[in-house]
Amino acid sequence: MSLAEQGPPAPVPPHKPLTDYYGEDARRRRYVDELFDRSAHHYDTIERIFLNGGLLYRRVALWRAGLRPGMKVLDVAIGTGAVAKGAVKLVGPTGKVFGIDPNRMMLGQARKALNLPLTRGVAEHLPFPDGTFDFVTMGIALRHVSDLVATFKEYLRVLKPGGTLWILEGHVPTSRFGQRVTKFMWAKVIPGATLFFTRSQDAKLLMDYYWDTVEQCVPPQAILDAMKAAGFATPKYETWAPGMVCEYKGKRPQPAR
Repeated sequence: MSLAEQGPPAPVPPHKPLTDYYGEDARRRRYVDELFDRSAHHYDTIERIFLNGGLLYRRVALWRAGLRPGMKVLDVAIGTGAVAKGAVKLVGPTGKVFGIDPNRMMLGQARKALNLPLTRGVAEHLPFPDGTFDFVTMGIALRHVSDLVATFKEYLRVLKPGGTLWILEGHVPTSRFGQRVTKFMWAKVIPGATLFFTRSQDAKLLMDYYWDTVEQCVPPQAILDAMKAAGFATPKYETWAPGMVCEYKGKRPQPAR
């Protein structure tokens, strides 16, 4: 059988279907959009619970990854701008940061915090020309895409040769003790604190869903394999705080001379 007869490769989802939330997997995208719509105005609560330490961490991490003044950046799933805020400071007045998010309410929150070009769209189909950006970033949102390889192919396409992909994610630690501590924090403490400070069941539900996507997420090696399959050169990841902070980095290869 030829490759054409075999058809397109099967999607590589970031986690198995969480049918307790949305039933059939085909309903996942709509469920997630509606959940973010209802809770977008509470989304910064977690950053405040952690005294906005995550904002500083993102900025430092972007600098370590090579983001510098004058660069052109695309922040995918910009949310309320946790990554983009740091990127704007790093690229300075000679650089430019663009944001994209599938959710209209999240884009509304981003517009309140940032004055930069914002577009509604999904990671798997980016509405930008080939080779547009020096940097593509994504913070705590990879688990919401439908297909890892398709997403990484789009990231590779919009990057300039030699451009950098930087992704921040959370993963469950491999040790049994680490798993218990992480689950206690993200499945109990953080949803409870979110409900206490927001008085919103939707905001708490978002944090419950967040934890379940973390717990069911594919392991880091599967994400690296998807990056390689998409064409990224020497992808790697670093775990800075087990259960909370894991950074993925990759480069679009330079053309052969």
